[in-house]
Amino acid sequence: MTRTGVEPAVHVAVDRIACDGRGLCAELLPERIRLDEWGYPVLDPTPLSGADRRHARRAVRLCPRLALRLVSEIPTHG
Repeated sequence: MTRTGVEPAVHVAVDRIACDGRGLCAELLPERIRLDEWGYPVLDPTPLSGADRRHARRAVRLCPRLALRLVSEIPTHG
């Protein structure tokens, strides 16, 4: 929660240069990550919920190429 009382939206992001398409992320977070025909991740762009955040943190931590990260964005209105 921020000082403004707005909960930041959290998404999974991938560094496409670092990723080598091993697919572990899709095994750890299948609700949010699928693999394309070459084995590279295709990410669900919707913000992560509480349970999904926990699973996403685990996927980020266990990525062998350190290609995943969590990105927080404060929603803007207007």
